[in-house]
Amino acid sequence: MLQLASDNYAPVHPEVMAAVAAANHGFAVSYGDDPVTARLGDRAAEVFGDGTRIFSVLNGTGANVVSLMAAAPRWGGVIASDVAHVHTDENGAPERVGGLKLLTVPATHGRIGPEAVDRWTGDLGDVHRAQPAVLSLTQVTELGTVYPVADLKLLADTAHAAGLLVHMDGSRLANAAATLGASLREITTDVGVDILSLGAAKNGGMLGEAVVVLPGGLRADGGTGPADAVPYLRKATMQLASKTRFVSAQLLALLGEPGTPTSGSGAGAPLWLRSAERSNAMAARLRAGLEAAGLTDDGGAAGRSGVRISRPTEANVVFATLPRAAADRLRAEVRFYDWSPGETPDRVEVRWMCAWDTTEEDVDAFVALVAAAL
Repeated sequence: MLQLASDNYAPVHPEVMAAVAAANHGFAVSYGDDPVTARLGDRAAEVFGDGTRIFSVLNGTGANVVSLMAAAPRWGGVIASDVAHVHTDENGAPERVGGLKLLTVPATHGRIGPEAVDRWTGDLGDVHRAQPAVLSLTQVTELGTVYPVADLKLLADTAHAAGLLVHMDGSRLANAAATLGASLREITTDVGVDILSLGAAKNGGMLGEAVVVLPGGLRADGGTGPADAVPYLRKATMQLASKTRFVSAQLLALLGEPGTPTSGSGAGAPLWLRSAERSNAMAARLRAGLEAAGLTDDGGAAGRSGVRISRPTEANVVFATLPRAAADRLRAEVRFYDWSPGETPDRVEVRWMCAWDTTEEDVDAFVALVAAAL
């Protein structure tokens, strides 16, 4: 059966698997005091800038919760979009575990603007309200869109001017960088992100992600800042693996060993970029294939029986609406998720997501199945 449900469904990339196997020799000190994790720290400084500190964790929710707890006081609030993963898909973990109030704002195709900060900063100093402390952005957004570099800079500058730190949920950060033709540093450190949840599992990893405290998130005055808090929060929230070397090995395989190129093209590019470019290209091929086959329309009356692309296609996912009956016929051959109701009761919005291992043959076969289902 074909799968376009999630990049989480994909197998582990062979280079990541090889890195885990290479780490599986002899003894190594536990809880991150091992040579692999040390090399990961060196590599993080090359990729994100001097002073960066990286902490391996077990999963994306854990990375987000630890990051937000490190960046906000116990009475703090987190500004995020109304479709943010921290709000909709983490079972309230930032609030249940982190004790932080989420302050949501409506998004347009997943993205928010500086007005999102302005919406909540009027509560600063009001003892009756959670105090906005962090702006959380998702890159790629939950609706498959990408924040341009200039927009990220404006958002971060607005947050910092109000005294907030900036967190980025980067579960698909690699895909965003590939779309923008930018380095990981250019869309994090250089635009003012303070703390990052760095994804791996959706881009060829096995399990595990990372909390990355970027140079801007370090306290220059010697006080307690995110970099000081993360080690304790990671342990307290059960995100510290005893055999950390195996999580670090995956991240190192994706980012590259110290001294290797941090960007590039073709076989010389780091694995994170090669994998992201592949999944992005397959989503673009899928959309183009549907359009070339005459299966898409502009949503007018003549197109009620066809496919309508419902969101911008900017990374590795295509959102579309189609008749529910056709979607049900497709599901016999392909696994994918319904996302929301369609324009009319007989239609549904679906999400078709490509992964690092999606092939051109997979995409072309799916386009043919869509044609048959319609």
